[in-house]
Amino acid sequence: MSGAVIPGATPVTAAAKRPLAVAVAQPRCTAHDVTANAVAHAEAVRAADARVVVFPEMSLTGYDPAAAPLVPGDARLAPLVAACARTGTLALAGAPVPGPRIGVLAVDGAGARVVYGKVYLHSSEAAHFVPGEPAVVEVDGWRLGLAVCRDTGVPEHAARTAALGIDGYVAGVVHAGHEAGLHGERARRVAAEHGVWVAMAAFAGPTGGGFARTSGRSGIWSAGGELLGEAGAAPDEIVRVVFAG
Repeated sequence: MSGAVIPGATPVTAAAKRPLAVAVAQPRCTAHDVTANAVAHAEAVRAADARVVVFPEMSLTGYDPAAAPLVPGDARLAPLVAACARTGTLALAGAPVPGPRIGVLAVDGAGARVVYGKVYLHSSEAAHFVPGEPAVVEVDGWRLGLAVCRDTGVPEHAARTAALGIDGYVAGVVHAGHEAGLHGERARRVAAEHGVWVAMAAFAGPTGGGFARTSGRSGIWSAGGELLGEAGAAPDEIVRVVFAG
C-alpha cells in the first residue's frame, strides 16, 4: 500500500466527529470483466483498512461508454460485498448503471446501491448516457460530495455540490498518461473555493475505451489544498489518509 496515515486534517465545515479513514484505490482492470474487477476491488478493500474506499470512473467495467449497465443486485459483485462486510467499509465504485448513467455504486456489507450519476458528460458519453444531479453520501457524520471525472473540471459542479453541505469532495476519474497533473490542479481549486478535503481515485494501467495507458497518481488533498498522499502510476496502489474533525 502506498501513502501514509495522516491524522488531524480537519475540514473547515466539519463539527467534531469521529475520525474517518478514506482511501483512494486504482485496481487493475480487465475491460468488461465485472467478475475479475469485483475481485480486484475486494482485494483493494481488504488492503486499504479504511472506512471509505474510492475507486475510479467505471472501475467495475473499465472505461467504455458501450459497456452494459450494471444492476446493483448483480451477483458478480458478491466478492466486493463480502469484503466490505468483513472490513466495515463503504466502497464507492464506478460503473454504468440503469438510467443509463455513468454511476457511482455505494457498496457495503448489505449490498450495492446507486448513489450518483455523472452530471457533466463528454459528447461521446452523451450518446449513451443521461446526466445525473449533484449528490452526497453521509458516512459516520461526514458528508461526502460525489463527482465523476469531467465533473471535477467544472467549477459549477463543486459549487452545486458544496451547496448541499459537504465536508469532502470525492471523485473517480480516468485520465490519460500525460494528464496526471489534472488531479492536483482541480483538487486545489475545489479546496480553495469550498474549504473541503478532496479525494480522487484515478485509473492506472489499461482500462479499455481507447485508454491503453492511464495516469494513476490517485491522491488525497487537505481542505487547505495540501497533497496528503499520492499513489504512483502502477495498478493496485492505494493511498489512505485519516481525517479528524
